[in-house]
Amino acid sequence: MSGRYTVSREDWSLHRKGEIDRDRHREKVREAIKKNLADVVSEESIILSDGRKVVKVPIRSLEEYHFRFDTGKRKHAGQGEGGTKEGDLLGSEQKKAGPGKGPGAGDEPGVDYYEAEITIEELAQLIFEDLGLPNLQQKKKPELASESFEFKEVRKQGISSNIDRKRTILEAIKRNAMKGRKGFNEISKDDLRFKTWDVTYKYESNAVVLAMMDTSGSMGPYEKYIARSFFFWMVRFLRTKYQNVQIVFLAHHVEAKETTEEEFFTKGASGGTRCSSVYKLALEIIEKRFSPQDYNIYAFHFSDGDNLTSDNEKCVKYVNELLKVCNLVGYGEIEGPYYHTSTLRAAFKKINDPKFTCIGIKDKSDVYPALKTFFNPNPATTA
Repeated sequence: MSGRYTVSREDWSLHRKGEIDRDRHREKVREAIKKNLADVVSEESIILSDGRKVVKVPIRSLEEYHFRFDTGKRKHAGQGEGGTKEGDLLGSEQKKAGPGKGPGAGDEPGVDYYEAEITIEELAQLIFEDLGLPNLQQKKKPELASESFEFKEVRKQGISSNIDRKRTILEAIKRNAMKGRKGFNEISKDDLRFKTWDVTYKYESNAVVLAMMDTSGSMGPYEKYIARSFFFWMVRFLRTKYQNVQIVFLAHHVEAKETTEEEFFTKGASGGTRCSSVYKLALEIIEKRFSPQDYNIYAFHFSDGDNLTSDNEKCVKYVNELLKVCNLVGYGEIEGPYYHTSTLRAAFKKINDPKFTCIGIKDKSDVYPALKTFFNPNPATTA
């Protein structure tokens, strides 16, 4: 007996209208966040989220389509006079202003903002999608990063857990059809089909990133916040995209020392500044622990540039030595309220190496461009 099937023409999307609206809203929120990543990246509530998985991001409210009443009280008909084409301006409201009247206080409503909840993981995907470690090279000792199972082929023999039900049923139907039978009554041993899998191993080259931050007295709360904002996203980026990357945290004033991650993001210091101390320490750590033959090495330093003038030449010397063993060396300078170029940054202009990148940060919105500049798979030197 053949079965009968009824195909409904009913639009089932009407039954899941709420779900569709929620998906549309989430997509609109993602678009709004993506367009304003420069402001979102430096949002204080995210940087100080203390490991929470969900954060609130301020975005401009999303307008829904709705009828708008005519404030001019004019009469309208429901049709035009014809002859129009796509893109034509049909009309606009004329605002009247009395003689001698300036802008005044204004009576127009402002733009509403609200806080949208988003997970740190979702936000990280938006921020990191175009970032990568520049100049990444294959080293002597690549490490196993992950393994995956890849479907290769179908065979007539295999273990029962790998049986391919769909192909097995199709084989039974085909066998019965060749004998003039409809459908399938039973499955024979010859109908059985099994999937085979191959294990694929993914290897990554070892890499180490030296995070260097100025914690001297000249680095005020604002400067430290900017530097920590950059390193906050740098650490998340490295741990999200790479499994074999080590991060070494170095803090300095007149002297430099290696710190824990927690100390790096929470503790400050005072006193003068000698930036050469952190470059010297970085070179010592590389020599003792990270051979350039086995590791891709990156060094990033953030400071306000308020360095001892007599120390600048030594900084240039040590940076040039770092460039011999590093894939990239980056220097980010947090500029003061008058946006002047420091003597240290002026000294770094003597360095002519494509692996050296120097940038200035004037306000919070420059943190995201700094990430894109330093972690550009095809870096270019900037001044």
